Amino acid sequence: MKQSSYKLTKIIGCILFFLAMGSFGLQMGYLFIHERFQVEYIDNRLFYIINIFCVICLLLAVLALIRLTKHFKLIGSGIVVVFITVQVVMLIASHQEIRNKTSISPDSKHVLSIKENLATGDAMYYRSYYGILARPKEKLPLNAIGEFKVKWLANDVAAVTYKAVDNTIQQYIGTYGDRSSGGSYYNVGPEIQGIWQSNNMEVLSDTEGITVTENAVSELFEWENIHQFGTLAVVLKKNNEAIWTISLNENFEIDSANAGPPVGSISLYKATLENNQPKTLHYKDSK
Repeated sequence: MKQSSYKLTKIIGCILFFLAMGSFGLQMGYLFIHERFQVEYIDNRLFYIINIFCVICLLLAVLALIRLTKHFKLIGSGIVVVFITVQVVMLIASHQEIRNKTSISPDSKHVLSIKENLATGDAMYYRSYYGILARPKEKLPLNAIGEFKVKWLANDVAAVTYKAVDNTIQQYIGTYGDRSSGGSYYNVGPEIQGIWQSNNMEVLSDTEGITVTENAVSELFEWENIHQFGTLAVVLKKNNEAIWTISLNENFEIDSANAGPPVGSISLYKATLENNQPKTLHYKDSK
């Protein structure tokens, strides 16, 4: 029993040691590509969390693999506690300079990342690569007041709603990749031409623009007030303020070969900081 327990301890120690070395190698690789290619972690706090994980694994591996006196165990544990404390303090200080907003898609394939410089108010949208790495893609058009609200409208469409410094409500849409192996790129407004309906909602897209009807009250958004994000969503604006977002659901398809009506559905999402859910609308008819 003692022999099997001893072997198990050594195996666990080896696993912990390799985890520590793997974490250390990851950090060294990150520092290299960060300097050379301006790549960052999707969330700045990951750098300090990985450091803490690495040193904890290393301490546990040493305790499992090497017989140390109580005196050396206390010294080693003390050093690790000091190191972790320093990392936590640095993590908190970093978050007070750069506020990270990170959200994982429902299918866990994409990560939305926004980093806000609290000194300047600038908020940058980052595009994720390989899960935990990201590069800056685009600055949000207006600086924000308060928190960012994120809602995934599809596995590859995320709506970010926030209050801007001019007291308007703004929406930024993150879209990820393509659909159907690159064969489904859309100019959203014209592609949804016609009438779309749900219980008390209707969307009409025609040559004048997009009209949204809610509870029998209609509002027209002309094309100059419609801003497309990627190839999957548009934001409808009035007086430079976001009112609605329309996104294409994953079952949306255009039968371009037979000039038939669209297949699938769209989502209509109201621009508000209150808790709300997108409405699913289905194609009814051409105008």
